[in-house]
Amino acid sequence: MTTISLVTGASRGLGRNTALSIARAGGDVVLTYRSGTEDAQAVVAQVQALGRKAVALQLDAGDVDGFAAFSELLDAALRETWQRDTFDHLVNNAGHGDYALIEDTTHAQFDGLVNVHFKGVFFLTQALLPRIADGGRIVNVSSGLTRVSFPGYAAYAAVKAAVEVLSVYLAKELGARGIAVNTVAPGAIETDFGGGAVRDNPEINQLFAGMTALGRAGVPDDIGPMIASLLSPGNRWINAQRIEVSGGQGI
Repeated sequence: MTTISLVTGASRGLGRNTALSIARAGGDVVLTYRSGTEDAQAVVAQVQALGRKAVALQLDAGDVDGFAAFSELLDAALRETWQRDTFDHLVNNAGHGDYALIEDTTHAQFDGLVNVHFKGVFFLTQALLPRIADGGRIVNVSSGLTRVSFPGYAAYAAVKAAVEVLSVYLAKELGARGIAVNTVAPGAIETDFGGGAVRDNPEINQLFAGMTALGRAGVPDDIGPMIASLLSPGNRWINAQRIEVSGGQGI
């Protein structure tokens, strides 16, 4: 049976690459976006061009009060497009960058990071658990910055570390349903994340390249296929793991 993967924040960057990688591997995709409707529909068209089905649904990953309404939209999409009431894989990818030294971090910055990267992940997963098929998978996207420190990333790294702990507890509590839960922690990647700093600023790009054993910053094609591979039947025994995909950053 064809699998259905829900990828949050998939209108751009790593989420987009993950959705396309899943489609190339033979899976269908539900992708979410916050405001980039045209970008999301472009990804849907790309997935369909690969011969797979796709639906785009709007979601603010930091607005927990909106998750019940989103769940209803998802239910309708699953029925109308797949004649199912469950999906197989949840990839919690949606996020944003907001960076400041600890002494300069505001309450608003901190709360925004917590709401999207931790509270949102926790309660969206909770809301969707009845809809995830037994034997399914959950992948939570973290960051290499939970292992390697860099000034200005304390709050961001801390909420990502919280997600890594959450993944272990999810794996324990969902084991009876055969649902495997893992964390993928990318290193520095050339996307528009954080204002496109790694992609567009040569000094920052070379700084991270110099910290990486393979001598370059990462690109989306380094991450999306790896996440898709975690969802494949051949990786069913990988569970409760933090998997860093960074080219050997900071070793």
